[in-house]
Amino acid sequence: MVSIIVPIYNAEEFLPMCLTSLTHQTYRDLEIILIDDGSTDGSAALAQQFAQADERIRVIHQTNKGQGAARNVGLGVAQGEYVVFVDADDYIDYDFVEQHLSAIGTADYVQSGYRRMNMDGTIKEEKLPKHSWQFTVAWMRMYRREFIQSLRFEEGMCYEDVIWTVDLLIRHPRVKMLSYVGYNYLLNPTSTTSVPHREDQAHVIRLLKQRPFTGLTLYTYFKLRLHWLLKL
Repeated sequence: MVSIIVPIYNAEEFLPMCLTSLTHQTYRDLEIILIDDGSTDGSAALAQQFAQADERIRVIHQTNKGQGAARNVGLGVAQGEYVVFVDADDYIDYDFVEQHLSAIGTADYVQSGYRRMNMDGTIKEEKLPKHSWQFTVAWMRMYRREFIQSLRFEEGMCYEDVIWTVDLLIRHPRVKMLSYVGYNYLLNPTSTTSVPHREDQAHVIRLLKQRPFTGLTLYTYFKLRLHWLLKL
């Protein structure tokens, strides 16, 4: 079984497309874990509607604690041998799970590519992985659950998946690079990462400096600095 974990906060506009992409996967042995992180729009009701129509969906409601806390809840209850993270305003191709599952073999996770999608549904660009350090996000991968079971996301902040990915790579996972693009990242102007969060950026840098000094942490430090500078 594959566990798909989706943190949800006020994503009513995008949630139907996201959940439809999950329920229509060509690989069917799934548990879809939706964590409603205290949404104030119609997201919780939408999640329940999808759960009523598909017994593979489980909805968990909590007060608003942030995406990191929601993902941690999902990891805590996941039962699948493999785990996939999908953000509520994104969606995946229908063969995403099948492609990753067929490739994982003895690897600890499979790394594929993604599309940056405009709000009108057109493709802005596609990116394939060149090395395992390239992307500091939790999505567009499939993980062996036993390998990440003790890893937890930082809570109460943005960019939590940066530190989580660094902690993941510090463990020297066996990585399979997949020449496939099936994750669709929506360039949503209302998302938490679409505008700078200076305090959280500074907190990420502090946390990064607490990790072992390696080529990975140095690479991530300069990559983040450059990325945030260009977004000023």
